[in-house]
Amino acid sequence: MKLNKRGKVLVLILLFLIIGCSVKVKNNTEKKKQEEKVIEKKEYDVSMIMAGDVLIHGAVYLDAKTGENSYDFKPMLSSIKPIVSSYDLAFVNQETIIGGKSIGLSHYPRFNSPEEVGDAVIDTGFNIINLTNNHTMDRGVDAVLNSLSYWKSKDVYITGSYNSEDERKPIIIEKNGIKIGLIGYTTVTNGLNPPSDKPYLTNIYSDELAKAHIESIKDKVDVVMVSMHWGVEYTNTPVEEQTRIADYLSSLGVNVIIGHHPHVIEPITYVNNTLVIYSLGNFISGQIGENQQTGMLASFNIHKTVEGDNVNVTIDNVGSQLIYTHYTSGYKNYHVYPYTELNNDILNNYESVKEKYIEIVKMYNEDINVK
Repeated sequence: MKLNKRGKVLVLILLFLIIGCSVKVKNNTEKKKQEEKVIEKKEYDVSMIMAGDVLIHGAVYLDAKTGENSYDFKPMLSSIKPIVSSYDLAFVNQETIIGGKSIGLSHYPRFNSPEEVGDAVIDTGFNIINLTNNHTMDRGVDAVLNSLSYWKSKDVYITGSYNSEDERKPIIIEKNGIKIGLIGYTTVTNGLNPPSDKPYLTNIYSDELAKAHIESIKDKVDVVMVSMHWGVEYTNTPVEEQTRIADYLSSLGVNVIIGHHPHVIEPITYVNNTLVIYSLGNFISGQIGENQQTGMLASFNIHKTVEGDNVNVTIDNVGSQLIYTHYTSGYKNYHVYPYTELNNDILNNYESVKEKYIEIVKMYNEDINVK
């Protein structure tokens, strides 16, 4: 059958329509696939645990002595290692400077600890080390520089003490697809301030400095954390200085405040939307007394969800584990135990003692999990 000119035109139009519809369907299918890719939900998690003061008194390092000039602190922390090493990130405050044996070890009131302390801390699983506190300048500039040299040679993050003003800024920790900004400050120096031309050796807190640091980092990370060496020693209740700074840091958008210095535990709570751990207490020390020998490991999980352009970050599963530094007669056999492993031989009436410290942790927030 022959088509006239008009019929041929109609056939061509029909073909164009068929081809156009096919292309449109194909394009729509590809567009739909692209949209599905864009809205794919991705989830990321980081677990973090924190401990307080590594405060190495003379009795502790003498107990760790294994030879003329050698020490081993690892057995003291062996009961804590399985807990800490199970977390992605683990923070601790190195209270006593690791200035090295070359300048001579010392204890209270001006400390200097052997390198083996740091070796044990790292072996236990800690990978974030705070270096600014009231004992940073105990043995002068050389000890601080030796400390920095030691920690920089290890696979850890350090904050609060620096070799230069250029280094004096928040660190960015990237783990499991989550970026964390962290910086450490101290409000106390025992009157031992760094030289005026080297303020970066220990990061002394001020509202202005904190604001500058936090504003420089908060748009680059998922979570902002601040380590605060603050408060009053041997009190289980935060003082006005702590609550004021916590409120101010919260207003700047800080997500977590990690507190230490009082040598005893203080509550965990929220200030606005900021998780505040007021004081973790001692991690290990030679201090005497149930209050000073009790510390805690605080922990939480950071969860990040990415769905298209929507990014949501939450901090959940907040909790803590009480710990206890035990020693035997003559200040021997120092060992840090989780309270879950205590018995009456280690700490008499430990169950009622534990209840007392659980109440302190939960003082401001009953929802905090403590064990």
